Amino acid sequence: MPLRLGPAGVPLSCKGRTIVEGMDDITVLGLETMEIQTVRQVQPHHFDQYWQAGILSHKADFEMNVHGPYYGEILGNRRERNRTLSKMESSMQVGKIINARHMVCHVGPYCDYEPGTEANEQVANVMAGVVDRVRSIWGVEEEEEDYSAFPWVHEAEPTLVGIETSGQQELWGTVEEVLEVVNHVEGTVPVLNMAHIHARGHGRMKTSEDYAELFDQVRETYGGKTFYCHFAGVEHRMGNAQHYTQIKKSDLKFEPFAEYLAEEGDWMDITIISDSPLLEHDAMYMVQHYDKARQRLLEIRARDDRRMKLAAEAGIDVEELARREKEQAEARKQALLTDKEKRAAAKAAREAKAAEAAEAAEAAKKPKTVPVPKKGKKAKKDDGKMMSIEGGDDEKDFEDLF
Repeated sequence: MPLRLGPAGVPLSCKGRTIVEGMDDITVLGLETMEIQTVRQVQPHHFDQYWQAGILSHKADFEMNVHGPYYGEILGNRRERNRTLSKMESSMQVGKIINARHMVCHVGPYCDYEPGTEANEQVANVMAGVVDRVRSIWGVEEEEEDYSAFPWVHEAEPTLVGIETSGQQELWGTVEEVLEVVNHVEGTVPVLNMAHIHARGHGRMKTSEDYAELFDQVRETYGGKTFYCHFAGVEHRMGNAQHYTQIKKSDLKFEPFAEYLAEEGDWMDITIISDSPLLEHDAMYMVQHYDKARQRLLEIRARDDRRMKLAAEAGIDVEELARREKEQAEARKQALLTDKEKRAAAKAAREAKAAEAAEAAEAAKKPKTVPVPKKGKKAKKDDGKMMSIEGGDDEKDFEDLF
């Protein structure tokens, strides 16, 4: 399965902050794609970087993509729609120069339309015009000499127009709406922003089965195998995405997606762009989890193959062998528990014996008490009898009193 991961923009760790240097850093990290952000006005001096990036991507077989303006008003009035299309024209030219495989578009709010067939038809009509414009600027014979430094313009396929799912209830772009449009407009592909789908679905993407359901829906409706996805953590509330976060701090986890891709994604040609604030760091995080999922899958398959081989040698079926292995594992578990209980009992006996020895040692350290004889009773005062004074010194003292 062709799977490519990369950041949305120049990596944060890139010192030069140029597109070409960002491509170098991405390649060093083991990533394979990048998305150029043309979300605002494109300046003429930017094209110096774009043509260098295009030549490098063509020679190095590095996938480049471009993101159009974030804010679109395709369903607005003529003035608003033309303003959006003029911004998209700059993105189309950039896509041509950098040899972009996808150009991502946002449709924007519903404006005066209600969600439904009429709005979808309007989006489809506009996107059909965008596709025609992209194809018209690629491979023009009269410009072949002018674009001799850019051979892909005449040799490669034109940029695919990607229509992105939205993360706000007031914006056009549910999964169903996007699939309906791309199913009717050739040259377009769905851009599945998992953070937006998760937020708009009130935390929909939680397990690998949720991803299987989503891609089954896409396969049945769209019928293609080329997908372009965005992934990031997201804060969401009441079915609306608030902002992107790093994946670890979100309730949208990549592990179920990686598990689905490893187990059932062989039929897909998919590109995943990290929209996370951590960009390439979360892209690497996704690569690691996908590799782990693949490794687990290989271990499971190797175990199943071994089990089938052993079952064939023993002349029993696989289920019987699995049952026996389960019984053996349970027996080992019980043996371990028994050994653990024995060790715990022996430890308790040693502790009791040590406590008795400590008490005996403490008792031996205490000094023995010697009984003190009781003193005689003192003579009572004023009993009417004269006290007898004995002893030399006492007698002398008595005489001194007189």
